Amino acid sequence: MKALMAVGIILLVLGLLSFVVPVPQTEHHGVSIGDAHVGVTTEHDRKIPMAASIAMVVLGAGLALAGKPR
Repeated sequence: MKALMAVGIILLVLGLLSFVVPVPQTEHHGVSIGDAHVGVTTEHDRKIPMAASIAMVVLGAGLALAGKPR
């Protein structure tokens, strides 16, 4: 039961963090002609969808409560 509670707490913390911490994403766009290469690197900060964050919090809390020692 301790493992179930630990997984629940980890999932709960990750769910709460996903509300405020963006996930960085880097893309490289370029063209190669022979030995020459011209390109641009772009960076975007994306957030996890709200429904996924809520699901992680609910499931994490449920697992933590289910794994609570009695």
